[in-house]
Amino acid sequence: MRRWGPLTAVCLGTFMLLLDVTIVVVALPDMAAALHASLSDLQWVVDGYALALAALLLGAGAAADILGRRRVHVAGIVVFAAASLLCGLAPGPGTLVAARAVQGVGAAAMFATTLPLLGSVYQGRRRSAALGVWGAVSGGAAAVGPVVGGLLTAGPGWRWIFLVNLPVSVAAVWLTLRVVPESRGPRGMRVDWAGTVAFAVFAGGLTYGVVRAGENGWTASAALCAFGAAALGLLVFVLVERRAAHPLLDLSLLRGRAFTGVMVGAFAFSGVAFGALPYVSIWMQTLLGMTPVRGGLTLLPMTVAAMLVAVLVGRLLHGAPARWTVGGGLLLIGAGDLSQAVLGAGSSWTALIPGFVLVGVGTGLVSPTVAGAALAAVPAERAGMAGGAVNTVRQLGYALGVAVSGTVVTSRMAGTLPDGAAHTLAGGGAGALRGTFAEHTLRTAFASGLDGALLVMGGASVVAGVLVLVLVRAPRPAGRAVPGVPAARPPEGSAVPRG
Repeated sequence: MRRWGPLTAVCLGTFMLLLDVTIVVVALPDMAAALHASLSDLQWVVDGYALALAALLLGAGAAADILGRRRVHVAGIVVFAAASLLCGLAPGPGTLVAARAVQGVGAAAMFATTLPLLGSVYQGRRRSAALGVWGAVSGGAAAVGPVVGGLLTAGPGWRWIFLVNLPVSVAAVWLTLRVVPESRGPRGMRVDWAGTVAFAVFAGGLTYGVVRAGENGWTASAALCAFGAAALGLLVFVLVERRAAHPLLDLSLLRGRAFTGVMVGAFAFSGVAFGALPYVSIWMQTLLGMTPVRGGLTLLPMTVAAMLVAVLVGRLLHGAPARWTVGGGLLLIGAGDLSQAVLGAGSSWTALIPGFVLVGVGTGLVSPTVAGAALAAVPAERAGMAGGAVNTVRQLGYALGVAVSGTVVTSRMAGTLPDGAAHTLAGGGAGALRGTFAEHTLRTAFASGLDGALLVMGGASVVAGVLVLVLVRAPRPAGRAVPGVPAARPPEGSAVPRG
């Protein structure tokens, strides 16, 4: 228990927080029906969690170095569990969205401390073994999320995808307090609260603006105000980080072509690979008549391909240049998205299989190598900062991918359906429209919307892949360990987004 107890405790929390990124995807139609939720409500059920996680990840890591990593980790689990209970009891969409954001706060505290806790306990070969197990658990949680979500939604109901976190949280807190020693960062550290707030305003304003643009148009006052707030938040963040004694992100790192290229790839990755999946799930359940379980199982070609390739990358391509694993992986994801954009009124989910496999292969290349590529592109003393930055932009990219995909889906539907009907259909309200519109019309509209979203995601993935190939010219090998850094090569193999 002393040897592997800390690993078990950390993996419990990691499994839970990453499971909640993907477990909601197949439950969205049932949530919409039970809570009378709109499309924007469903978008925020997904994005509220990812945004809170992205906005607070760097700040939570800095706070943990000062207050104690175990203390912050346990506090994160408690907050996550309380928010999960509120999600499970939510009487309406507003409460659910707010509770999901609070879940993201707890998840940020947990996720920011996982690798530092492991690094403080394990050394040498045991550290490598611990990181390998942690990576496998991370990938497994993401992979089984849609299946577990489908089983719970079809069984006791969608509320149990949140309530199931309660017993796991109790076990994680008990085990962490019993077997995980406390650790802290170097003395003299300070939390950059101003930078944390500014980045949160930027991320939230940008995502909110895209969601509002999907509802009211890009020139609507709400969207423009949100974009203005995002621009102001970004400006303040840059000014604060340039002057802070202990910045969240040392902006001088962006002068390096390799690091900038990796950040571009990480930002694009989760969004282009998985941003359209919530709408694909809604399409399969509300128009193709699939059950939540079957809707989750249809994603297996992608998740299995990603897991198999991630394992092969770890064994056969260790140390391969990041420009080929990250850049090439993004090009494969782009090809997969584009090959899925072939849907019509008579299409079934099987038309997506080739694209699912390509996205899975690309994910298996990018996910286990992108963090190591960032660490290898910066000085050793900045490796922890680089790792946190990569995880942050991945979460932000996923939130924006979901928002942009929803905006494109509804705008493309508007060519076939009135604007209000387009939002209702994209939000899972096909049943309410069947008395007004023919089935063929609804299928044509949704297929057109999905095709548009997949084309945008595919194009963005190709552009990001090319940028990575151009910018990441000659870094140190992506898998090379960085001296003195516990998480120099975290195996982040994952089949679906980490949120």
